[in-house]
Amino acid sequence: MTLLSVEGLKVYFPLGHGQTVRAVDGVTFSVARGETLGLVGESGCGKSTTSRALLRLVAATGGRVRFDGQDILQLSETDLRGLRRRMQMVFQDPYASLSPRLNIGQIVAEPLEIHGIGTGRSERDAKVSELLKAVGMSPSVSRRYPHEFSGGQRQRIGIARALALNPELVVLDEPVSALDISVRAQVVNLLADLQQERGIAYLFVGHDLSLIRHAAHRVAVMYLGRIVEIAPSHALYTDPRHPYTRSLLASIPVLDPARRRERAPLEGDPPSPIDMPSGCRFRSRCLYAQPICTEQDPALVPVGGGSIPGHQSACHFANALPVWQASANHSVV
Repeated sequence: MTLLSVEGLKVYFPLGHGQTVRAVDGVTFSVARGETLGLVGESGCGKSTTSRALLRLVAATGGRVRFDGQDILQLSETDLRGLRRRMQMVFQDPYASLSPRLNIGQIVAEPLEIHGIGTGRSERDAKVSELLKAVGMSPSVSRRYPHEFSGGQRQRIGIARALALNPELVVLDEPVSALDISVRAQVVNLLADLQQERGIAYLFVGHDLSLIRHAAHRVAVMYLGRIVEIAPSHALYTDPRHPYTRSLLASIPVLDPARRRERAPLEGDPPSPIDMPSGCRFRSRCLYAQPICTEQDPALVPVGGGSIPGHQSACHFANALPVWQASANHSVV
């Protein structure tokens, strides 16, 4: 059952002199209850702006964002406040997202106080202890301060804070990118365990395709403000149908230097979001670009006429691309 539905979301930032940055330019996707949708792409493609617009931390220019049937973008501040209890966010930088002036107990209890949950100090303290245990930390740390903890521990605290209101949806904005590689798997496994226990839906924003493959049920690939491919995780990694997705997968580091790649990793920079190119936005970097790519902007449509359930691509030649060799050359490590 669909929990979050995003239709044609746009976020534009005016620069003056008639110029506008189209950071998010018509994004459409959905997230089911208990599902993890990965949102991936290069830095600057609009991933984080999209995630913030969903919670109205950034003002949307257009489109619809429906949470359990309610259009978030049309709600008053009063109604939105009530809905925020059901949607929470874990931020990218665990060193910046926790107030250094509050101890851990105060940080985790803050959402409870803001929303008036709990009848007194003792009840809230008990809830804080429960939340810290849920993320694998001892309740005894509640009187300590953020600077006393490692990045991985701080992110666990951030997750505990996000869970305080028992949300149905948690937006994860690159939650492990600031952490050491050895700690990332621990945090991702923790998120998976919490999802299984509580039935939480995640929007997992990131750029590490190796990580997203194991963390998400479905993956949406974003390029220059738009989603260019969306598919179940297994289908996207074994049979990508957009040249940009293929380039991203080819760019994943390979541990064995003896493995020779069939194609070079993605080269060049995206066009400016201030001056979008005509037709397909990826054509200037695409190996398969044809004249039609300059003239027509491809829509996000089902691959194979819908024969592959849930797989969509915004490419004129999605069904005519060479067979993707999901071999050791493109293995995800």
